[in-house]
Amino acid sequence: MHSQIYYVGLDVHKRSVSFCVKLADGTVVQDGEVKATRAALAEWAEKLPRPWVGALEATLFSHWIYYWLQNFASEMRMGHPARMKAIASGKKKNDRVDAAMITDLLRCNLFPAIQVLPESYVAMRQVLRYRNLLVRSHVQMENKIAGLLMEAGVEYEKQKLHGGRYFGQLLKNRPEISASVRPLLTFSRSQMETVQRMERQLAGQLSTRPELTDRLQRLTRIPGVGPITALTWVLEVGPIERLATISKAVSYCGLTSAQRSSAGVDKRGPLSKQRNRFLQVGLIEAAKIAPRWNPLLKQLHERELTRGNKNRATLAVARKLVAYLWAADRGHQPAALLRQPTATTAAG
Repeated sequence: MHSQIYYVGLDVHKRSVSFCVKLADGTVVQDGEVKATRAALAEWAEKLPRPWVGALEATLFSHWIYYWLQNFASEMRMGHPARMKAIASGKKKNDRVDAAMITDLLRCNLFPAIQVLPESYVAMRQVLRYRNLLVRSHVQMENKIAGLLMEAGVEYEKQKLHGGRYFGQLLKNRPEISASVRPLLTFSRSQMETVQRMERQLAGQLSTRPELTDRLQRLTRIPGVGPITALTWVLEVGPIERLATISKAVSYCGLTSAQRSSAGVDKRGPLSKQRNRFLQVGLIEAAKIAPRWNPLLKQLHERELTRGNKNRATLAVARKLVAYLWAADRGHQPAALLRQPTATTAAG
């Protein structure tokens, strides 16, 4: 005789988690609220009738709760926030009602579950995204140095400004730099160098992770794909099995237009907002310089330029990069796409 399954819906917030437990026929077993701490959740989960299946919506606070409750539940599922419209469209809405609605979606097999990355990938992805924050801070400091010099009317060579030797000579040989601006320039330079060291250290740590080595080696053999682009792909995509086709990969990267089709009329809008924005930004930036290193991408870029503007050409290159990355990640690398042994540099 099979034991009955208990369905648990969780409405997650920063400090609390509302829950509702139901049987398959909709009978409410219990509901309430628990503190959003590991100790409180463990104590609550131990007292739940078993076996139980839990579900929660993907939010900023959901992942650690998902991983923690996997230790107690028979199965945990996380829902796609954009597809859980049943919660947002109800006339009556509060935490208790939301938890009950999640439970109903789960027990009726209507819950829009997403694939959740393994916890190890999420931890490494967090490091990579922090590295991206440092890169933005580095660029801000560079821009601030240039801005301070322009405000003071100091001429400088743009290409050399951020070199250490040139910057030191600039401070020494330009008396027009006022006493109030000099410490600001020095501090900005110090901050820029510190952030740059931290960024390189984090990228180096990720590149040497043994579980990523094989995938990174396959990806960086593609001309135009550097270590940062490869790292971004691996950690934002996770296991490549998540993306069954190239078209799904392109869509996940946010490189497809939103589609509106009605009465036989098909309209295309701007790029879809439902995407992985970190992959989208990274691939578009890589696509701007990848044609320098990859003859096939250069041909594609030049062909698309004759049909439209630079943005269209860049998007075409980015989509082709996704196809190359997807194929290489699965172990399919045509000889025409592989980096020649003499090549030593590539796009980031």
